[in-house]
Amino acid sequence: MQPVYKRILLKLSGEVLAGEQGHGIDFETVNTICKSVKECADLGVQIGLVVGGGNFWRGRSSGEMDRTRADHMGMLATTMNSLALADSLEQLGVTVRVQTAITMQQIAEPYIRNKAVRHLEKGRVVIFGCGTGNPFFSTDTGAALRAAEINADVIFKATNVDGVYDKDPNKYPDAVKYDTLTPTEILQKDLHVMDSTAASLCRDNKIKILVFNLSNPHNIVDAVCGKNIGTLVTAE
Repeated sequence: MQPVYKRILLKLSGEVLAGEQGHGIDFETVNTICKSVKECADLGVQIGLVVGGGNFWRGRSSGEMDRTRADHMGMLATTMNSLALADSLEQLGVTVRVQTAITMQQIAEPYIRNKAVRHLEKGRVVIFGCGTGNPFFSTDTGAALRAAEINADVIFKATNVDGVYDKDPNKYPDAVKYDTLTPTEILQKDLHVMDSTAASLCRDNKIKILVFNLSNPHNIVDAVCGKNIGTLVTAE
């Protein structure tokens, strides 16, 4: 198998790490995902990784809590997930660095763009925690920002559906899947691929996004090798 991308940014939701238990971290699920990440790394692909924190905490569902504080708690949740992924990858023999947008030097490197790129060039997987480091921004926006900063060829957005549909395929059997889209179409049609800030950032920086199903983690490898899966959001 031959990769068609040199450098990718893989975006994982926090929920996917919980597996069937729906909350916390299911290490069997994490290990299965990390095996596919290792396979991509062994092919020579440079991998940046951003993970959400929804398996522990979702700021927007925190009720009456101050939004800034709730979002800071969400950033800490992404750090726990980042450390879990790093540990699993290291047990598989992959060299990993965790960088966080909020400084916590005892457990992770502070995010420094040039250092992250150097790690990638040396074949290390870099996991970016804490989103953008700012409240009111999602981890999707964090992924778009890091992809732009490290000059990633594409964002892989691994989800629980096999692409982008015109409406929720779990609720509507007549939902139609898109093979290709543009970020402008995502915004105009209000498609829930990612939030509007992330979509705008991808459009403005001409970043491609491939949305695919992670129920089969080997889809990560198939995507890296250019197989026709999911929905491709093209650069405009």
